[in-house]
Amino acid sequence: MSRRLARFALSLYRWGGVALYPIVSPYLTFRAAKGKEDRSRRRERYGYASVARPPGPLVWFHAASVGETNAVIPLIKEVRRRGIAVLLTTGTITSAKVVRGRLGTDVIHQYVPLDLKPAISRFLEYWHPDLAIMAESEIWPMTILELGKRHIPQVLVNGRISDRSFPRWKRRHAIADAIFENFALVIAQSELDADRFRTLGALPVLVSGNLKVDTDAPPADSAVLRSYLDQIQGRRTWAAISTFEGEEAAAGDVHRVLKERTGLLTIIVPRHPERSDAIADMLEARSLKVARRTRGDALTPQTDIFLGDTIGEMGLYLRMTEIAFVGRSLFAEGGQNPLEPAMLGCAILSGGNVQNFREAYQQLARNGSAKMVRDTEMLAKGVHYLLMNDEMRKQMIEAGQETVQEMRGALRATIKGLEPYINPLTVKARLHPRQTS
Repeated sequence: MSRRLARFALSLYRWGGVALYPIVSPYLTFRAAKGKEDRSRRRERYGYASVARPPGPLVWFHAASVGETNAVIPLIKEVRRRGIAVLLTTGTITSAKVVRGRLGTDVIHQYVPLDLKPAISRFLEYWHPDLAIMAESEIWPMTILELGKRHIPQVLVNGRISDRSFPRWKRRHAIADAIFENFALVIAQSELDADRFRTLGALPVLVSGNLKVDTDAPPADSAVLRSYLDQIQGRRTWAAISTFEGEEAAAGDVHRVLKERTGLLTIIVPRHPERSDAIADMLEARSLKVARRTRGDALTPQTDIFLGDTIGEMGLYLRMTEIAFVGRSLFAEGGQNPLEPAMLGCAILSGGNVQNFREAYQQLARNGSAKMVRDTEMLAKGVHYLLMNDEMRKQMIEAGQETVQEMRGALRATIKGLEPYINPLTVKARLHPRQTS
């Protein structure tokens, strides 16, 4: 497709909306909530604001879900420290709860509008952001085009392009070029991601490292943690966290194999807590006794599985163990963030499908803090080995914490890259003292 034809297609897309989606690209799709939206705030999806815009300069941050939200929180705090108002949009109820718990009223939260011209235009006309900062892989053509039309600088931070998405964009290079040229700056996680963005037409592109390394470890309520540790009474534990379908069954199988030899308590934390009823039924059908966090169930000597079916308590679950299997890696693809268990003192196990966190896993594995497993049998052997070998477990934990320290620096690099855009807003904010916290 020629560049001229690409621009024509995108102009039609801007005005035609739905009709052109399948023509332009298979991944120019709506932000579908898929049942994860707050029905009382549904109008926000169509660009209708539910709160007033504050006076003065405003930076719009967008983070799709929990991981991206946590990654940009330190960056948001830096912007707020300068007295600049922040509008943060996310796509799920889960991420909205994280925003409320970790940022409170320090930011304005809205659900992100659908990537349709009427919704995006309404959203931008109301909020008038001075700068738009998108996290990781949020490439929404209508949003990007409408921001470009209004000459609002837009920056992609912690940017990455997956192995799956890159060839699709590359096959439609003219369209990619017409979209990516709208970014004032792309700050990529790795050199590989940076090369991919440049290939697709983004300039300039900087490399920062992964912002998720520079976040604080997830918190935990000390009284709740103490209560659970008292109930465990020294039993050996391991956790399967951020699990996807099939991985909870695998964790149950591992428990059944090991419990007689180790007196084991298994902690399972599904990536999507709304699946917890089905997960509990599946485990109980295998004659496993399940205690659920949402029900306040006690952990008795007879408890096999502690199901962590809550939002925002990963810090609690990881502090209850020293061994963590990180999901979306055995029976699903992409992987989940291994940095939080590394920060909190866990030896890490994972399946091999970790493309979205390739660099983090490479560094953790290189330093001896993460081990990869092929299947459920190998996972059981890995868990058993770490349960029985205190010295190896300790070595992996220490290596993980050292690796996290070595990887830090992305926040500093990102702020430096953003300074040409943030510094003028800092000056403007001084004219509006009500913006300061």
